[in-house]
Amino acid sequence: MGWKDAFGDAKKELEAIREQLGRLDDPTVGLTALHGDLTQSRLKVLEQLQAGVTGLREENRELRRRQDRMINDLNETRGEFRQLLDLVDVLRPFAPPEGTGDKPGEGTRTHPEETAQPPEPEAQAGDGSTAEARPPISSDTDSQGGTMENTERRPQPETGSQDQDLALKNTIEAAYQGIGTSTGRPSAATPQAPAGAEDPRIGHGVLLLKAAGVASAELIAHRDTWEWLAALAVDHSHFRTPPSVEDINEGRVQTVLSGRSLIALLIELWNTRSTATPLQGDWALATTTYKRIAGELTDVAGQGETIRIVLDDGLPHEAGD
Repeated sequence: MGWKDAFGDAKKELEAIREQLGRLDDPTVGLTALHGDLTQSRLKVLEQLQAGVTGLREENRELRRRQDRMINDLNETRGEFRQLLDLVDVLRPFAPPEGTGDKPGEGTRTHPEETAQPPEPEAQAGDGSTAEARPPISSDTDSQGGTMENTERRPQPETGSQDQDLALKNTIEAAYQGIGTSTGRPSAATPQAPAGAEDPRIGHGVLLLKAAGVASAELIAHRDTWEWLAALAVDHSHFRTPPSVEDINEGRVQTVLSGRSLIALLIELWNTRSTATPLQGDWALATTTYKRIAGELTDVAGQGETIRIVLDDGLPHEAGD
C-alpha cells in the first residue's frame, strides 16, 4: 500500500538523521572537537593581539623618551639664548656708540685753508734773512694744530643727545604722574613736536610706564594672530613666552602676559608700526594691536585688576571690558 511505502521512507530518513546526530558526540569530529578548535583559535588570536599590543607599548615608550629628550634640549637651548641675551644687555653699555668713531686718518687730516698759506708780501725769493727769521713749516705741527682746532670746533653730539634723552624722560615721567608741563619753560634740549601736536614718543613712554606696573594682562586673539605677536616679540630681552596658551573655540586662544612681556610687545609693535610698509599686513596688525593695548592701559585704575585685551571685534564686550 502507498502509506506503508511512505512510512518506510520516513523511517529511513529518521535513521539517517539519527546517525548524523550521533556523529556530534564523536570526540574527533563532533562538538567537542569543534569546541577545542575554537579554543585553540581564540588562544592564537589572543597571543597575536598581546604581541602587537606589547610592540605598540614599546614604541610609545620610545617615542615618549625621545619627546622628553627633545623638550629638555629645547629648554636648555632656550636657557642658553636667555643667558646670551642677558650678556648682550650687560655688554651693550660698553659698546661704542654708532656714528661717533672717526675713520682712520680722519683726525690727522689737514685742512687746505690751514696748511696752504699764501706767501707773505715781505718775503722775497732772494731774501735770506727773511727765510732765516721764519721757522720752517712743520706738517706735523700743522696737522696736530688742525686736529685740536677741529676737536674744539666739532659739535659734541653725545652731550646733546644725553640732554635730549634726559629731557624726554622727565617729560614722560611728568605726563605719567599727571603733572602738567605747560607752566614750565621748555628747555632747549627738550624734543619739540610740530605746532599743535604732542610728541608721540611721550605717549609711548607713558604706555611703557603703565605696562611696567601691570602684573598680568589677559590676551584673547586668533591663534594665527598670537603666533605673529609671539614671533615679533620673542627676540626681545624682556619677552617671556607664557607657560600656557588655551584654546577657546573657533580658532581663538587665550593666554596671560606679564607686564614685562607687555613692555616688550609694545616696543616691538611701535617699531614695526613705524618701519612697516603702509597698507601691508604687518603695518595693519601692529597698528591695531598697539592701539588696542593702549586703550586698555589708558583706563588702568591701579586697583590690581587684570586687564583684558581682546583682538576680536566679533566677540561681544563684557561689562568690564
